[in-house]
Amino acid sequence: MDISYDYYRIFYYVASCGSVSQAAAQLRNNQPNLTRAIKNLEGELGCTLFLRTNRGMRLTPEGERLFAHIRVAFQQIERGEAELQELRELRRGSVTISASEIALRGILQPVLRKFCRLHPNVSLKISNHTTPQAVEALKNGLADLAVVTTPLTPEEGLRFRRLRSVRERAVCAGFPELYGRPVTPEELLRYPIVSLGAQSTSYQLYSGYFAAQGLYFSPDIEAATADQILPLVEAGLGIGFVTEDFLHGAPKLHALELTCPLPAREICAVKRTGQPLSLAAQELERLLDECSER
Repeated sequence: MDISYDYYRIFYYVASCGSVSQAAAQLRNNQPNLTRAIKNLEGELGCTLFLRTNRGMRLTPEGERLFAHIRVAFQQIERGEAELQELRELRRGSVTISASEIALRGILQPVLRKFCRLHPNVSLKISNHTTPQAVEALKNGLADLAVVTTPLTPEEGLRFRRLRSVRERAVCAGFPELYGRPVTPEELLRYPIVSLGAQSTSYQLYSGYFAAQGLYFSPDIEAATADQILPLVEAGLGIGFVTEDFLHGAPKLHALELTCPLPAREICAVKRTGQPLSLAAQELERLLDECSER
């Protein structure tokens, strides 16, 4: 049967209210239209659905059987509409973000604080990765957005958007003979170097930096995360490369002056081009844009 959805909707409201006039008020319609729709539905189904009484509309046994099914369907529709309303108003939902530590400190933390203040009922899931791991998580559908640092390789199906620049410094807690004077890349490599591992973009960046000077980059200590570099450097185990965001609250560290500036880095937001973001993820993206450098 190809029966109009509107007929079933009117049937549901009349049966629920027990009155055509009350149903008409809820549906913002008029009684003759509802009465006509009920008669048409009864004609389509070939049976009487209501008994018209002085006290209103009472379901026949056939009407009761139909209403048992229609009620379940419309309750599910109403729940779905209510859920979408909550998602639209960001009263529920979730966002998953894969981020590198530099990006987390450089831009994401204040954005997340603002997001949580504005939308406390939306859950956030943050996974901490190197840039290649974060991008791979995004490609595999394990994250809605990735916030990472350059260098990045353009890939089909991904959109990269620059948010802000970050400046990195060579720092140490020992080796006072290096303080207060320009230090060459060649001289730097005479000292122990603390770096992220070979699978990170930081390693690739500094490998290219030293290669441009005709030097070979081979760290003495490889840290698993950027957070591990500071304690190792503070312990006097070597020279590390960190962004200025990592230097706040680290008074033991000395930033070295280099004759050849370290390469610039950018924090970027990455998303899939072929899949729309949820409303909650769109809101987080908007807040990231607000905090980006114009």
